Amino acid sequence: MIDVIIPAFNEQNAIGHVLDDIPDKVVRRVIVCDNNSSDRTSEIAKSKGAVVVKEPRPGYGYACLKCMDYIEKSHLPPPEIVVFLDADYSDYPEQMHELIAPIVKDGYDLVIGSRALGEREKGSMTPQQLFGNWLATKLIERIYGYHFTDLGPFRAIKYDKLLKMEMTDKTYGWTVEMQIKAAKMNLKCTEVPAHYKKRIGHSKVSGTVTGSIGAGWKILYTIYKYR
Repeated sequence: MIDVIIPAFNEQNAIGHVLDDIPDKVVRRVIVCDNNSSDRTSEIAKSKGAVVVKEPRPGYGYACLKCMDYIEKSHLPPPEIVVFLDADYSDYPEQMHELIAPIVKDGYDLVIGSRALGEREKGSMTPQQLFGNWLATKLIERIYGYHFTDLGPFRAIKYDKLLKMEMTDKTYGWTVEMQIKAAKMNLKCTEVPAHYKKRIGHSKVSGTVTGSIGAGWKILYTIYKYR
């Protein structure tokens, strides 16, 4: 059983496309966290059959933790795999089959959809994103001994391993915290090529100087925090 977690903030123009492209036969349920949106994100997500939870505190990590709390308190059996996916339609949800295959077929614990290994539409990632991902993954390899090529948000992980990580980051450090903890736990990790296109709408992180600086600082801080 697979559950999908999608943090969303003001993504009314994109969330419907994301949900339409998720393979129905693969996924049990999709949980969208409305992270204090002021538009129709929740309404559209519900109309597409997603479960919608609300988290008024802004932050990617806050939104992910709210969805995990929903799963934990649900009356349904826990999922075997959780997939994380962005709401801006920059990823290709139809690649979910490829993302989960290493877990289902080969017993991997964590699979990162690597934009560095996939095909990227021109302009889909800013220069600061490309440099930041390169630097962060090199530091992870140097400090923790695990090789990654990306901190991509499109990822799949065994649910029991995710719980053991005891994730805490509330904002920009969520993805790197997961990869660092996977390394420290000696989990079986791999990457698959993830194609990437220009997002719908304006990025709240890489699209602003303040967001880029804040994200970069938090990622570097998190890498050194868990040494």
